[in-house]
Amino acid sequence: MPRDTYTHGHPGVVVRSHAARTAENSCAYLLDRLTPGTSLLDVGCGPGSITADLAERVAPGRVRGVEVVPGPLEQARAGAAARGLDVEFAVDDGYALSDPDGTWDVVHAHQVLQHVSDPVAVLREMGRVARPGGLVAARDADYAGFHWWPQDPRLDRWLELYRAVARGNDAEPDAGRRLLGWAHAAGFAEVTPSASVWCHATPEARAAWGGMWADRIHTGVGRTAVERGLAGGSELDGISAAWREWAAHPDGWIVIPHGEVLCRVPG
Repeated sequence: MPRDTYTHGHPGVVVRSHAARTAENSCAYLLDRLTPGTSLLDVGCGPGSITADLAERVAPGRVRGVEVVPGPLEQARAGAAARGLDVEFAVDDGYALSDPDGTWDVVHAHQVLQHVSDPVAVLREMGRVARPGGLVAARDADYAGFHWWPQDPRLDRWLELYRAVARGNDAEPDAGRRLLGWAHAAGFAEVTPSASVWCHATPEARAAWGGMWADRIHTGVGRTAVERGLAGGSELDGISAAWREWAAHPDGWIVIPHGEVLCRVPG
């Protein structure tokens, strides 16, 4: 079984950024497939903000969110409880989920497959625990497709470092474009592919994204880049400053493309 390294790690700045994700901004492609009573497993649920949104849509259906580490799950449980939602959260392994075959109507993963060394195996395992006729849903960013304005060579360097660190972790940062191929390799014959973007261009959105990466470059990605001799601390300081300058610029704009797949489980 692969032993994956999560490129970002789980420092507070990462978990906080994940908690800003919603069903509307992160899995709109799936929402019209959900009905009250649908059972749903959220693989790689993090702090559970998407999981809770999905639970509201499928209530009274059973919903479970799983993570490979326990850290984010405390926040996930608290967030669901504050909304009056009955959601299960647990540590589990995407390569060997603890559920029996055919348990769930929908098995969902957001920004997970880009971080694993064998995404096809994870998709197969998601399909195993989905019921015949059910759905496996996945959405992942495609880092090579990021575009921003104004241009800044320090931000170009940020992207170069991120992709190098991710690949050094045996992960695929340009996962979005590969999801359809991975789904076919996992044995799904009926796959609906799509794409969508995050676009951060308002002052509030720029402040959130730019401020997050200004801090985040000093955590998992940047720390690993320094340890591997890919960058120095002063270069990370420059990247951090570049993100803050971008966020403050009135013309600041970034688009983040995502690939998406809805895979029908044979049945």
